[in-house]
Amino acid sequence: MAFINIEIKARTSNPGKVRNQLLENNAAFMGTDRQTDTYFNVPVGRLKLRQGNIENALIYYTRTNQAGPKQSNCEVWPAPDSNGLRQILENSLGILVTVTKTREIYFIDNIKFHIDTIRELGNFIEIEASNKTADVSSEKLNEQCRHFMELFGIKDEELVEASYSDMLLTEN
Repeated sequence: MAFINIEIKARTSNPGKVRNQLLENNAAFMGTDRQTDTYFNVPVGRLKLRQGNIENALIYYTRTNQAGPKQSNCEVWPAPDSNGLRQILENSLGILVTVTKTREIYFIDNIKFHIDTIRELGNFIEIEASNKTADVSSEKLNEQCRHFMELFGIKDEELVEASYSDMLLTEN
């Protein structure tokens, strides 16, 4: 399934405050996922296999690194039995990097929120306004993303340009 996300990632020193604001705005809490994202070597874009207790999928996406709302063009394929797939991808493409995180997942309409903890990197909030389940223009998705950035009080200096994979690669 192909779709567009307009998304931001920001560091947060207070995930509890973000959690409370989500709940005050009637966000649906989907659960806490312990995820391992294995990124594979590809010539263009990013290819990752997500293995978690909630979400399991092969995800290919292209996105420019920039602070603030950015568009990702995504293709997602469910991968409920992912261990064999991971081995095939590792053997054929090689592993670029692995990201292990604890992720709280929330939804408000077509907007998905993550409160992420990554041991090597810290705490983050992600906002993903998507047209995956509804016909929503990229302009409207940008508006939705900016609305929640303001609601959460996300400052420009807290915005993160890169993916977790890129951040881990530059740390090593």
